[in-house]
Amino acid sequence: MNVENKYIRFDWAVKRMLRDKANFGVLEGLITVLLGEPVHIVEILESEGNQDTDDDKFNRVDIKARNDRDEIFIVEVQLSRHIYYLQRILYGVAKAVTEHIRLGQKYDEVKKVYSISIVYFDLGQGADYLYHGTNTFVGVHTNDTLRVNMKEDDVIRMKTPEEVFPEYYIIRVNEFNDVATTPLEEWLDYLKNGHIKDDTRAPGLEEARTKLQYLTMSDADRHAYDAHLDNMMLQTTSLTQPALRAVRRAVRRAVRRAVRQDLKRASWPLPGR
Repeated sequence: MNVENKYIRFDWAVKRMLRDKANFGVLEGLITVLLGEPVHIVEILESEGNQDTDDDKFNRVDIKARNDRDEIFIVEVQLSRHIYYLQRILYGVAKAVTEHIRLGQKYDEVKKVYSISIVYFDLGQGADYLYHGTNTFVGVHTNDTLRVNMKEDDVIRMKTPEEVFPEYYIIRVNEFNDVATTPLEEWLDYLKNGHIKDDTRAPGLEEARTKLQYLTMSDADRHAYDAHLDNMMLQTTSLTQPALRAVRRAVRRAVRRAVRQDLKRASWPLPGR
C-alpha cells in the first residue's frame, strides 16, 4: 500500500483517537452499519481498555460508549488468541450492566448493552465473517416466542426479551473474502486490509478517510504508531513458540502425575522421596 493511501489501523484509532468527540463519527458509522439504524454517540465511558498500560501495545483494546438513547456499546478489538474469549465477552457485558445501575434504582433503569467484538484470530468453526447473537425465549411445546408486558412512559406494552437482553456481534476479520460492495463489506475491507475507497459512502468511513490518515499524524504519534506495528508483528510471529512450550509443559506434568499414580498403586517408592 502506498504511504499516501495508508490509513491508521482501527485498533490504534480505538485506543488513541476515537475517544475524541470530533472523531465520534467513525465509531458511529461502524455501529450504524452493524445495527442497520443510525446511532449517535454522546459520550465515551471509562473501561479497562481505555486505560494506558505497558502491556496494551498489542493484543486487546476496547472502547465503551453511550448513545442518545442511553444504550451502552462495547467495541473490542482482539488481536491474539484468547482461550476463554466467550466467557470474557460475557463478563464484560455483565460488568457494564451492573456498573450503570445504582443500588436502590428500579430495574427499568437497566441499560441495553451491545457487545461488538472484532477478532483477528481463529475463533473456532464457522464460515461467516459476522455473527449476531440475541436472547430469545421459545416455547418448549408450542415453539412460540415469549413477549412480556412492560410499563414504559406510563403505558403498558409488549416487549420481547431480545429488546432488553444484551446483543452480541462478533466480526471475524480474517474470514472476509476481500470483495467489498456493501457498506459492511467496505468496513471489513478497512479492518482487514486498511483500505478505504476514494468514493466511499459507507457510514463512518467517509470520516475515517480524512481523520485517520497516517501522514496527518504528528511525528511523535507516527513514531509511536510505527513501534506499535513492529510490536504487533513480533507478537504475531512469536505466538506459536509460547503456545508450544505451554503444551509441552502440560504434557510433562500429565506424564509425571500418571507415573506417580502408577507407582503409588504398585506401592513403589515415589521419585524424590
